Amino acid sequence: MRVLVVGAGGVGSAFAHIAARRGNFEKVVMADYDIERAEKAASVSERFSGFKIDASDELMISELIRAENCDVVLNAVDPRFVMPIYRAAFAAGANYMDMAMSLSRPNVEEPFSKTGVKLGDEQFELAPKWEERGLLALAGMGVEPGLSDVFARYAVDNLFSSVDEFGVRDGANLVIDGHDFCPSFSIWTTIEECLNPPVIWEKGRGWFTTEPFSEPETFVFPAGIGPVECVNVEHEEVILIPRWLDAKRVTFKYGLGDDFIGVLKTLHMLGLDSTQKVSVGAEKVSPRDVVAACLPDPAQIGHLMHGVTCAGTWTTGIGKDGSPREVYLYHAVDNDWCMSADDSQAVVWQTAINPVLAIELLTSGAWSGVGLLGPEALPAEPFLELLNDSGAPWGLDERTPSATLS
Repeated sequence: MRVLVVGAGGVGSAFAHIAARRGNFEKVVMADYDIERAEKAASVSERFSGFKIDASDELMISELIRAENCDVVLNAVDPRFVMPIYRAAFAAGANYMDMAMSLSRPNVEEPFSKTGVKLGDEQFELAPKWEERGLLALAGMGVEPGLSDVFARYAVDNLFSSVDEFGVRDGANLVIDGHDFCPSFSIWTTIEECLNPPVIWEKGRGWFTTEPFSEPETFVFPAGIGPVECVNVEHEEVILIPRWLDAKRVTFKYGLGDDFIGVLKTLHMLGLDSTQKVSVGAEKVSPRDVVAACLPDPAQIGHLMHGVTCAGTWTTGIGKDGSPREVYLYHAVDNDWCMSADDSQAVVWQTAINPVLAIELLTSGAWSGVGLLGPEALPAEPFLELLNDSGAPWGLDERTPSATLS
């Protein structure tokens, strides 16, 4: 398989390290606006090469796809660039994969009750064309969304006869030496997903929104993390899972912590979350880009990080034996292990491993399809088998069932 990776930041570089170690790729082209960063990411293998690219330039991307004869394009930049990369891959006749979907736009009149443009809506509008052309666009193939969706599919196929709720839950006990506030992932994406109205899906009601950071709950995470307060956050699983799997309710909650939430609220209050450019002297700059530029690069903080990050899907309902059941399918990764294995910090490593495995499954034919699909549309078992061979296996935490939904 010949792969073009657009973006050589934290996740893109982690992808390169993992892919080089696994050795199942004929060619990997690392492309970034910073040619030095692209070439550094590509230096892990003689089968890799680095190119300079503008992720907003569809023509430039499609020309590089054709020139390098790439079979699949992996979008590893922030979701602002989903649509140009998505369209460029289609124009060049390549398959496509991303780890975050096209951006949402809140409902103008009732942002905290009704959806506006949802995550991925722009991509789904073009889905019939991908199907007609026999191309595959695999959306949301990171860890969340991605592995969390695979867990939901596994639960339906193997553990439950009916599902009350798929609740994706993300928590960690990571600390970063010397920093009181230092996101372990792109602050641009973090602001986008945390300050937008969170989406919830319920059978009979469909998709609806609530206020940011709503419905706090204490969720007990495995792998030594323990209880973490989690709140509603906008995320793709709520959009994808109901399209392919039957459940009464789908939610996503993130363990942010009061301090982190306080910083995000302050950024919003001051307008520093805005993507609209403002004049600063003779220059025009986006406040959110300034915030991102002032914070450490997530790709460069691994040596300062310690602890474990955990992502997973909490599922409740009726088990295959007809009794109430509650499980948390999860993937926990220790930062020290990731740094020693692939010189990548835990959060970006845990994201990057999933497209590596997905491309391997597409290469072998264990996964296949056309049109725009989410990970839950494909069989879970072959993916989870590969994940167990990655050095960081997945787990199943059986829990005492609580009351089922009426």
